[in-house]
Amino acid sequence: MTISDAPVATHGIYSGTASIYASVMTHLGDDAHGPAPFQRAVSSLRTAEIRPEVELEDIPAPQRLAPYSAALGASVYRGDEELAMGRLIVLYDPEGQRGWEGPFRLVAYLRADMEPEITSDPLLGPVVWSWLTEALESHNARFAAASGTVTRAVSEGFGGKRDEPVSTELELRASWSPLEEDLSGHVSAWSDLMCLAAGMPPVQPGVATLPPRSDDGGHDGR
Repeated sequence: MTISDAPVATHGIYSGTASIYASVMTHLGDDAHGPAPFQRAVSSLRTAEIRPEVELEDIPAPQRLAPYSAALGASVYRGDEELAMGRLIVLYDPEGQRGWEGPFRLVAYLRADMEPEITSDPLLGPVVWSWLTEALESHNARFAAASGTVTRAVSEGFGGKRDEPVSTELELRASWSPLEEDLSGHVSAWSDLMCLAAGMPPVQPGVATLPPRSDDGGHDGR
């Protein structure tokens, strides 16, 4: 399959970032090696519905976590401003591993800038975790053995950096076992999760959201 032949989903409010998406999927799909189930799982990534605010890129996959792996990186943008970044790793071990439910495991990470008053909310962790599980359910992405952490990070400047504004970040690290080889719904759910963390409105009605970030919320474009 050539880059021009690779399908990019453009359903509803979703659209693929064609040049980046096709490049990533060509690298993973055409160059990946491994058993047929892993090949089919990696191939299914190209059919995911990705929100237009998300840009994907190819990143190296870790080599020691499983015999076969693939990885995607993503950033959420509003104009030229990066609001959130993350990565999604696909692990495959035909024998499975302790704590897995089956031969596959997905590992997700995201980081997003947030207002200090939001990161201090004690309900932030449960809300963010619900974003992940509800996004997976809304995309019919069956999963098991989900686990993860939600971390709030505060950065303060001292000495030569004492005049820099205080910045606060949210980090989510999560993993779960997909119960099918078709991973497209899992990638779409990850896309939705990143957009919610970035303060974008949800696709699904009734999803809890955080207040929109102010324009002077301390983001310095890093």
